[in-house]
Amino acid sequence: MGIVEGATEFLPVSSTGHLIIVGDWLGFNDDKGKVFEIVIQLGAILAVVWEYRVRVANTITGMLSNSTAQRFIANLIVAFLPSALLGFFFIKSIKALFFNPITVAIALIVGAFVIFWVESRERAPRVKDVDDMTARDALMVGLAQAVSLIPGTSRAGATIIGGMLSGLSRKTATEFSFFLAIPTMFAATFYDVYKHRDLLQASDLPMFAVGFVTSFVAALFAVRALIRFVSSHNFNGFAWYRLIFGTLVLLYFWNRV
Repeated sequence: MGIVEGATEFLPVSSTGHLIIVGDWLGFNDDKGKVFEIVIQLGAILAVVWEYRVRVANTITGMLSNSTAQRFIANLIVAFLPSALLGFFFIKSIKALFFNPITVAIALIVGAFVIFWVESRERAPRVKDVDDMTARDALMVGLAQAVSLIPGTSRAGATIIGGMLSGLSRKTATEFSFFLAIPTMFAATFYDVYKHRDLLQASDLPMFAVGFVTSFVAALFAVRALIRFVSSHNFNGFAWYRLIFGTLVLLYFWNRV
Protein backbone atom coordinates (compact mmCIF):
# COMPACT_ATOMS: atom_id res chain seq x y z
CA MET A 1 0.00 0.00 0.00
CA GLY A 2 2.90 2.34 0.75
CA ILE A 3 4.46 1.72 -2.64
CA VAL A 4 1.11 2.27 -4.38
CA GLU A 5 0.55 5.56 -2.54
CA GLY A 6 4.04 6.90 -3.15
CA ALA A 7 4.19 5.85 -6.79
CA THR A 8 0.78 7.28 -7.72
CA GLU A 9 0.24 10.34 -5.49
CA PHE A 10 1.95 12.81 -7.81
CA LEU A 11 1.15 11.14 -11.13
CA PRO A 12 -2.09 11.98 -12.98
CA VAL A 13 -3.54 8.51 -12.31
CA SER A 14 -5.31 8.95 -8.91
CA SER A 15 -3.62 7.60 -5.81
CA THR A 16 -6.91 7.53 -3.89
CA GLY A 17 -8.48 5.47 -6.63
CA HIS A 18 -5.60 3.01 -6.61
CA LEU A 19 -5.68 2.73 -2.81
CA ILE A 20 -9.43 2.08 -2.80
CA ILE A 21 -9.03 -0.65 -5.39
CA VAL A 22 -5.90 -2.25 -3.90
CA GLY A 23 -7.39 -2.00 -0.43
CA ASP A 24 -10.49 -3.82 -1.66
CA TRP A 25 -8.40 -6.56 -3.26
CA LEU A 26 -6.36 -6.97 -0.05
CA GLY A 27 -9.37 -6.82 2.22
CA PHE A 28 -7.82 -3.80 3.92
CA ASN A 29 -10.59 -1.26 3.48
CA ASP A 30 -12.00 -1.06 7.01
CA ASP A 31 -11.71 2.00 9.27
CA LYS A 32 -8.15 1.13 10.29
CA GLY A 33 -7.21 0.74 6.65
CA LYS A 34 -8.50 4.24 5.97
CA VAL A 35 -6.38 5.67 8.81
CA PHE A 36 -3.40 3.78 7.42
CA GLU A 37 -3.94 5.44 4.03
CA ILE A 38 -3.96 8.83 5.72
CA VAL A 39 -0.64 8.19 7.47
CA ILE A 40 1.17 6.96 4.39
CA GLN A 41 0.02 10.06 2.48
CA LEU A 42 2.15 12.04 4.93
CA GLY A 43 5.17 9.98 3.86
CA ALA A 44 4.49 10.87 0.24
CA ILE A 45 4.18 14.59 0.85
CA LEU A 46 7.36 14.66 2.93
CA ALA A 47 9.14 13.34 -0.15
CA VAL A 48 8.14 16.54 -1.98
CA VAL A 49 9.26 18.67 0.95
CA TRP A 50 12.62 16.92 0.86
CA GLU A 51 13.02 17.16 -2.91
CA TYR A 52 12.24 20.90 -2.86
CA ARG A 53 13.74 21.60 0.56
CA VAL A 54 15.83 24.53 -0.70
CA ARG A 55 12.82 26.24 -2.30
CA VAL A 56 10.66 25.54 0.75
CA ALA A 57 13.33 26.92 3.12
CA ASN A 58 13.87 30.03 0.99
CA THR A 59 10.12 30.65 0.85
CA ILE A 60 9.74 30.36 4.61
CA THR A 61 12.72 32.59 5.39
CA GLY A 62 11.67 35.18 2.82
CA MET A 63 7.95 35.30 3.60
CA LEU A 64 8.27 38.57 5.55
CA SER A 65 10.66 40.42 3.29
CA ASN A 66 10.82 38.87 -0.20
CA SER A 67 8.06 39.86 -2.63
CA THR A 68 8.55 36.76 -4.78
CA ALA A 69 8.15 34.48 -1.77
CA GLN A 70 5.10 36.44 -0.61
CA ARG A 71 3.43 36.17 -4.02
CA PHE A 72 4.20 32.45 -4.16
CA ILE A 73 2.65 31.90 -0.71
CA ALA A 74 -0.39 33.99 -1.66
CA ASN A 75 -0.88 31.87 -4.79
CA LEU A 76 -0.69 28.69 -2.73
CA ILE A 77 -3.35 30.03 -0.37
CA VAL A 78 -5.62 31.01 -3.25
CA ALA A 79 -5.21 27.56 -4.84
CA PHE A 80 -5.66 25.76 -1.52
CA LEU A 81 -8.93 27.41 -0.42
CA PRO A 82 -11.47 25.93 -2.92
CA SER A 83 -10.77 22.29 -2.05
CA ALA A 84 -10.32 23.13 1.65
CA LEU A 85 -13.73 24.78 1.88
CA LEU A 86 -15.49 22.19 -0.25
CA GLY A 87 -13.87 19.34 1.63
CA PHE A 88 -14.65 20.83 5.05
CA PHE A 89 -18.37 21.19 4.34
CA PHE A 90 -19.05 18.24 2.02
CA ILE A 91 -16.39 15.56 2.51
CA LYS A 92 -18.76 13.20 4.37
CA SER A 93 -21.27 13.33 1.53
CA ILE A 94 -18.54 12.95 -1.08
CA LYS A 95 -17.12 9.87 0.67
CA ALA A 96 -20.57 8.32 1.07
CA LEU A 97 -21.46 8.83 -2.59
CA PHE A 98 -18.21 8.38 -4.49
CA PHE A 99 -15.71 6.28 -2.52
CA ASN A 100 -16.24 2.97 -4.30
CA PRO A 101 -14.46 1.09 -7.12
CA ILE A 102 -17.15 1.74 -9.74
CA THR A 103 -16.98 5.50 -9.28
CA VAL A 104 -13.19 5.36 -9.31
CA ALA A 105 -13.18 3.44 -12.59
CA ILE A 106 -15.58 5.89 -14.25
CA ALA A 107 -13.53 8.88 -13.05
CA LEU A 108 -10.34 7.28 -14.37
CA ILE A 109 -11.91 6.81 -17.80
CA VAL A 110 -13.44 10.29 -17.96
CA GLY A 111 -10.14 11.82 -16.85
CA ALA A 112 -8.34 9.98 -19.63
CA PHE A 113 -10.47 11.65 -22.28
CA VAL A 114 -9.96 15.05 -20.63
CA ILE A 115 -6.18 14.58 -20.84
CA PHE A 116 -6.45 13.51 -24.51
CA TRP A 117 -8.50 16.64 -25.24
CA VAL A 118 -6.15 19.03 -23.46
CA GLU A 119 -3.05 17.54 -25.07
CA SER A 120 -4.65 17.73 -28.54
CA ARG A 121 -5.09 21.51 -28.30
CA GLU A 122 -2.45 23.68 -29.92
CA ARG A 123 -1.25 26.23 -27.39
CA ALA A 124 1.73 28.37 -26.50
CA PRO A 125 2.32 28.37 -22.73
CA ARG A 126 1.92 31.83 -21.21
CA VAL A 127 3.61 31.04 -17.87
CA LYS A 128 6.91 29.17 -17.80
CA ASP A 129 7.86 29.55 -14.12
CA VAL A 130 5.83 29.24 -10.90
CA ASP A 131 7.09 32.65 -9.80
CA ASP A 132 5.35 34.25 -12.80
CA MET A 133 1.90 32.89 -11.90
CA THR A 134 -0.94 35.29 -11.15
CA ALA A 135 -3.70 34.88 -8.56
CA ARG A 136 -6.06 33.99 -11.41
CA ASP A 137 -3.75 31.17 -12.49
CA ALA A 138 -3.63 29.90 -8.92
CA LEU A 139 -7.43 30.08 -8.62
CA MET A 140 -7.85 28.03 -11.80
CA VAL A 141 -5.56 25.34 -10.40
CA GLY A 142 -7.41 25.48 -7.07
CA LEU A 143 -10.80 25.01 -8.70
CA ALA A 144 -9.42 22.06 -10.62
CA GLN A 145 -8.08 20.58 -7.38
CA ALA A 146 -11.55 20.85 -5.84
CA VAL A 147 -12.88 18.54 -8.56
CA SER A 148 -10.32 15.94 -7.49
CA LEU A 149 -12.21 15.35 -4.23
CA ILE A 150 -14.07 12.79 -6.33
CA PRO A 151 -11.84 9.68 -6.09
CA GLY A 152 -10.39 8.50 -9.36
CA THR A 153 -10.12 12.05 -10.70
CA SER A 154 -6.54 12.46 -9.41
CA ARG A 155 -5.45 15.53 -7.45
CA ALA A 156 -2.21 15.66 -9.44
CA GLY A 157 -3.98 15.15 -12.74
CA ALA A 158 -6.62 17.78 -12.02
CA THR A 159 -4.15 20.44 -10.89
CA ILE A 160 -1.70 19.82 -13.72
CA ILE A 161 -4.37 19.82 -16.41
CA GLY A 162 -6.11 22.79 -14.79
CA GLY A 163 -2.82 24.65 -14.81
CA MET A 164 -2.20 23.85 -18.45
CA LEU A 165 -5.68 25.11 -19.37
CA SER A 166 -4.87 28.31 -17.50
CA GLY A 167 -1.78 28.83 -19.67
CA LEU A 168 0.94 27.24 -17.55
CA SER A 169 3.64 25.23 -19.26
CA ARG A 170 3.56 21.49 -18.61
CA LYS A 171 6.60 21.68 -16.31
CA THR A 172 5.30 24.73 -14.42
CA ALA A 173 1.89 23.12 -13.90
CA THR A 174 3.57 19.97 -12.63
CA GLU A 175 5.83 21.80 -10.19
CA PHE A 176 2.99 23.95 -8.85
CA SER A 177 0.96 20.78 -8.37
CA PHE A 178 3.79 19.44 -6.20
CA PHE A 179 3.96 22.64 -4.13
CA LEU A 180 0.18 22.82 -3.73
CA ALA A 181 0.18 19.26 -2.46
CA ILE A 182 2.17 20.34 0.61
CA PRO A 183 -0.50 22.46 2.38
CA THR A 184 -3.35 20.41 0.95
CA MET A 185 -2.11 17.02 2.07
CA PHE A 186 -0.72 18.22 5.40
CA ALA A 187 -4.10 19.75 6.25
CA ALA A 188 -6.05 16.68 5.13
CA THR A 189 -3.70 14.28 6.91
CA PHE A 190 -3.72 15.99 10.30
CA TYR A 191 -7.46 16.64 10.14
CA ASP A 192 -8.24 13.00 9.38
CA VAL A 193 -5.76 11.65 11.92
CA TYR A 194 -7.35 13.86 14.59
CA LYS A 195 -10.83 12.67 13.65
CA HIS A 196 -9.80 9.00 13.78
CA ARG A 197 -7.38 9.23 16.69
CA ASP A 198 -9.42 6.65 18.66
CA LEU A 199 -8.45 4.01 16.08
CA LEU A 200 -4.70 4.52 16.55
CA GLN A 201 -2.96 1.87 18.64
CA ALA A 202 0.68 1.43 19.63
CA SER A 203 0.63 -2.14 18.32
CA ASP A 204 0.02 -0.79 14.81
CA LEU A 205 3.20 1.29 14.82
CA PRO A 206 5.38 -1.23 12.86
CA MET A 207 2.74 -1.54 10.12
CA PHE A 208 2.34 2.23 9.87
CA ALA A 209 6.12 2.74 9.86
CA VAL A 210 6.62 0.34 6.94
CA GLY A 211 3.88 2.04 4.93
CA PHE A 212 5.22 5.50 5.76
CA VAL A 213 8.80 4.73 4.73
CA THR A 214 7.90 2.87 1.53
CA SER A 215 5.53 5.67 0.56
CA PHE A 216 8.28 8.27 1.10
CA VAL A 217 10.83 6.35 -1.00
CA ALA A 218 8.39 5.54 -3.81
CA ALA A 219 7.16 9.14 -3.94
CA LEU A 220 10.71 10.49 -4.11
CA PHE A 221 11.44 8.35 -7.15
CA ALA A 222 8.09 9.26 -8.74
CA VAL A 223 8.54 13.01 -8.30
CA ARG A 224 12.04 13.00 -9.82
CA ALA A 225 10.94 10.76 -12.68
CA LEU A 226 7.91 12.90 -13.49
CA ILE A 227 9.90 16.14 -13.68
CA ARG A 228 12.31 14.48 -16.12
CA PHE A 229 9.42 12.99 -18.08
CA VAL A 230 7.45 16.20 -18.63
CA SER A 231 10.48 18.00 -20.04
CA SER A 232 10.15 16.01 -23.24
CA HIS A 233 6.81 14.14 -23.17
CA ASN A 234 3.09 14.89 -22.96
CA PHE A 235 0.56 13.15 -20.71
CA ASN A 236 -1.10 10.95 -23.33
CA GLY A 237 0.67 7.89 -21.95
CA PHE A 238 -0.97 8.45 -18.57
CA ALA A 239 -4.30 8.93 -20.33
CA TRP A 240 -3.96 5.53 -22.02
CA TYR A 241 -3.06 3.98 -18.68
CA ARG A 242 -6.15 5.53 -17.05
CA LEU A 243 -8.36 4.35 -19.89
CA ILE A 244 -7.12 0.77 -19.84
CA PHE A 245 -6.90 0.46 -16.07
CA GLY A 246 -10.26 2.13 -15.52
CA THR A 247 -11.94 -0.17 -18.04
CA LEU A 248 -10.46 -3.29 -16.43
CA VAL A 249 -11.49 -2.14 -12.97
CA LEU A 250 -14.99 -1.31 -14.18
CA LEU A 251 -15.42 -4.75 -15.75
CA TYR A 252 -13.97 -6.53 -12.69
CA PHE A 253 -16.10 -4.82 -10.08
CA TRP A 254 -19.20 -4.51 -12.26
CA ASN A 255 -19.39 -8.29 -12.41
CA ARG A 256 -19.28 -8.42 -8.62
CA VAL A 257 -22.22 -6.08 -8.13
